[in-house]
Amino acid sequence: MSRQLSRSAGMGRPSKSLREAAMANPGSYNLFLRATFGIEPGSELARKLGELATQVQITRGQTVETDPDAATLVFLTEGATKLSALASRGRHQIVAFHFGGDIFSVPPEGLHRHVVTGLCDSALTLFPASAFYTRAAASPRVMRTLLERTQTALFRCRDKAVNLGRKTARERLAGFLLGMSERLDCPDGEPGCIELPMTRRDIGESIGLTIETVSRQLTDLKEDGIIDTRGRSCIILHDLARLAEQAGNVEPRQAVTAIQPAEPAFAPS
Repeated sequence: MSRQLSRSAGMGRPSKSLREAAMANPGSYNLFLRATFGIEPGSELARKLGELATQVQITRGQTVETDPDAATLVFLTEGATKLSALASRGRHQIVAFHFGGDIFSVPPEGLHRHVVTGLCDSALTLFPASAFYTRAAASPRVMRTLLERTQTALFRCRDKAVNLGRKTARERLAGFLLGMSERLDCPDGEPGCIELPMTRRDIGESIGLTIETVSRQLTDLKEDGIIDTRGRSCIILHDLARLAEQAGNVEPRQAVTAIQPAEPAFAPS
């Protein structure tokens, strides 16, 4: 089933071949099955999962309506979206950005309401999460893929919690750019260049900074020779090692010894 939404809005890195295939065949349910889970489109499992699928196409600024009472599983075939959590008095927080090939969950309404918004023309396939898990339970490969994607999303959430709670504005922005460099392909002939589909305001709302602070930190990184900018969306990363230093990340070996064992609550008698 396909539908076009018109309401305006106010999980692991996929392979490049998957994104290229998605661009050539937007909204393809068969792509989702074969490239993501290794399921042949004509199989019984493909038929059962297909009964649950809803294909959606949105443009920049449009939102996807999901079930407020149950979790929705989303496969982003093409494009880019942001997932936002809405609170009272019009407040919101961008929880995550997603790109072609990503799988993610939209929670039901609880303490907050979550909304998926297009950052550009995007194609998505939606499934009721509980029913999808039930029908896919017989396939270890599908469940393992979902577990791996969920684990990747959890790691990103924990990294983001550290960034928001303990890091400076410069460290937050540097870490954001590093993360985007791992998830976005460079345009042809532009090594080290990432094309960001989100605005600087979106970046700020994702990492807890104002748009003015984001712009100022980009300028500082540019003046230090670590990055360069081209227009409003292209970031050229000249030195990933220095960018990692600016992000306040520890080296892998340092991470093992950086946290000292806690002192005992009571001295031994």
